[in-house]
Amino acid sequence: MTWLIDLGNTRLKWARLDGSGGGLVDRGALAHMDADFEPAFDAALGALPRADVALLASVAGDDLTARVSALVARHGVPGERVRTRAELAGVRVAYAMPSRLGVDRFLALLGAHARGAGPWLVASVGTALTIDALGEDGVHRGGLIAPSPGLMHAALGERAPQLHLAPGRWVDFADDTVDALTSGCLGAAAALVERSRARATALFGRPPCLLLSGGGAQALAPGLDSPHVAAPDLVLEGLARYAAHVA
Repeated sequence: MTWLIDLGNTRLKWARLDGSGGGLVDRGALAHMDADFEPAFDAALGALPRADVALLASVAGDDLTARVSALVARHGVPGERVRTRAELAGVRVAYAMPSRLGVDRFLALLGAHARGAGPWLVASVGTALTIDALGEDGVHRGGLIAPSPGLMHAALGERAPQLHLAPGRWVDFADDTVDALTSGCLGAAAALVERSRARATALFGRPPCLLLSGGGAQALAPGLDSPHVAAPDLVLEGLARYAAHVA
């Protein structure tokens, strides 16, 4: 039995890999900036059946990653840090230095490829907006990184105090600053996703399936013109694929 842990810049998500069918069960998520994060995660681990190993994929800082690893070890489960590989499970990354591709993006590619031949366009809306193109042959064609709508919103508020506003509604043309700020940030991200899909269509010769993941995906989805599939646990799906191929 395996615990799968996805430690991002804002949230920690986990699941247990069902040994019988290979599916994800006992899923959960916590915001790790919350004051009670560590006791809450400790309690969640205590409620899980004991695992043989815990696979940890982290893009967070070293201190938080170490604290999460220590919590896992407290429950008597050996931990293994997952790293990006040049090639695994039919996926080959585009980076000449694979270690420079975030492990979350790598695992999302594994998860996408496991869903079918593709081609795929994987968009993750978290602290950053990342977009990656994956061919039917499992070859990663590269990707993009941009500020997420939330990060754009926060950055504008820091540079211009009059724009330090709570989120508003997403509309085509806003009649107040609150909605204008929200709509502009979401619209900028949506436009990049749409442009990337158009470029990927030209690259692959047919439209890729757009997978939308990350904590900000639900807010972005209504503004996309392209059809898309919600994939909130894509990194965990990739971890399950990793577990199946790295024993």
